[in-house]
Amino acid sequence: MPDKVRLIKKYPNRRLYDTRTSSYITLTDVKDLVLENEDFQVVDAKTGEDLTRSILLQIILEEEAGGAPMFTSDLLAHMIRFYGNAMQGMMGKYLENNIKAFTDMQAKLQEQARSIYGENSPMNQDLWAQFLNFQGPAMQSMMGAYVEQSKKMFQQMQEQIESQTRNIFTGLQFPGYNAEEGGKGTPGKGSGN
Repeated sequence: MPDKVRLIKKYPNRRLYDTRTSSYITLTDVKDLVLENEDFQVVDAKTGEDLTRSILLQIILEEEAGGAPMFTSDLLAHMIRFYGNAMQGMMGKYLENNIKAFTDMQAKLQEQARSIYGENSPMNQDLWAQFLNFQGPAMQSMMGAYVEQSKKMFQQMQEQIESQTRNIFTGLQFPGYNAEEGGKGTPGKGSGN
């Protein structure tokens, strides 16, 4: 494991031990590491199993329970429905790419603000919040159009997959199946009539 990655061990008593600082830390401390873009890995102290995702999910759960949730019940239900679905892998990548695009847009705005107002300007520090306050409706409209476009793209992709599946199975001959009669078997061809 590279030296840059901070190793945190989780003990059976549910305590987290930061090997860099040689001290026990809390979930809030781990959240701070995330906010500071610190690379870290959480492992089970006994087995060495990687628990990073589990800890990150715990942080999200605490944030969601904290009174200002980011995810609606409908969104969470939709996400649950994708598990075990053929689209599960694609949906994960889709969400990851969209969050990255949003983060990149935020970083570009902050960089532009730094170049205009200077590095430590108070104007720069809350520019993103100001931008969202003034542009909130426009941003929501833009994101709504983007989501609608994505929805259409998924529908087109699903229709294309269905069409390709139909074409594949239309070319195959099944005993007792007559495509011209809508699947009814013909006498003497294995239909039992």
